[in-house]
Amino acid sequence: MPLISRPLNALITTLALLLPVATHAADPRLCVFDLQGANGEMFNAAKDYALAMQGAGFSLTLKSYVDERVAVDDFRTGQCDAVLATAFRTRAFNPVTAATDSFGAALILRQGKVDHAAGHEVIRMASQIFNAPSAASYVVQGKYEMAGLIDVGAVYAVVRDKRMNTPEAMAGKKILAFDHDKAQAHLILKAGAQPVTADVTTFANKFNNGMADMAAAPAIAFKPLELLKGMGPQGAVCRFPYMIMSYQLIIDRTRFAPAFADTSRRYWFSHFDEVLARINKAEVALPANVWMDLSAENTPKYADFLRQTRVELTEQGVYNKQGLKLLKRIRCKLNAADQECTMPTEN
Repeated sequence: MPLISRPLNALITTLALLLPVATHAADPRLCVFDLQGANGEMFNAAKDYALAMQGAGFSLTLKSYVDERVAVDDFRTGQCDAVLATAFRTRAFNPVTAATDSFGAALILRQGKVDHAAGHEVIRMASQIFNAPSAASYVVQGKYEMAGLIDVGAVYAVVRDKRMNTPEAMAGKKILAFDHDKAQAHLILKAGAQPVTADVTTFANKFNNGMADMAAAPAIAFKPLELLKGMGPQGAVCRFPYMIMSYQLIIDRTRFAPAFADTSRRYWFSHFDEVLARINKAEVALPANVWMDLSAENTPKYADFLRQTRVELTEQGVYNKQGLKLLKRIRCKLNAADQECTMPTEN
């Protein structure tokens, strides 16, 4: 018996040593932030994406998160190989591409009125540039790479008092600001208002419970967050885009094949119009009587306020100069007559 067991034990030991080598590595994990979890639109979009990427030879496993901070922290600590979250959070990994979500970075005025379609065209053109073979200086930041940009709509202010229709009227008001985004707090303080700190999981409840006079979100978030309840009978949705919000997919480049990121970016870009149609549908679905348009006098005033704030935040290192220079170039290509195109800032 001992003569038989010794070679058998040796064989088992040898197989145990070889087993990790013979086993395929686990598929990279993509962690997806969606306020509605695994039943949300963004997670469903991620499932379609994962299926398409599998067809292209890249397998992924998905994990849903309802808390964006946890999703990003898990990515930062290596528990996720990639993360799909708002640019407010992904700015830490790629501040260049996250510049798309800077105040007024996609804002185009024509004869004192907002050209909403042109704003989305700014994001489309930026995304197209990020897809170019020569775009490494934009999309690659150290070991991180932006592997997808999704336009999820213009961010509109929801106010409890429709008289909040000028930058001056914000003075003394309580305005919600994400606790992790220095830019929002800076803009609010610049207007003489008081920031009320929140995160994506708490800001709707704070607004709906009367703890703030103003919140801001894209139209696709209004229904799930029930923001119109907090608005009340004297409130309104201001049809002026503070920014165009994006989700960005960030990967740890060491965990993926070299061709993955380019294939991924092309996938999301190919669905740009499909997502934009959903955004437009969500905006149209809001009751017509909740919208408030700024006057021809106040619209340029707001635009200038955002531009000044954006420049200040760039000087403070909150916003990225390289990204904003690109976005200004795009804006001026679409609207060369704008006076900002003759200004030295953001060049």
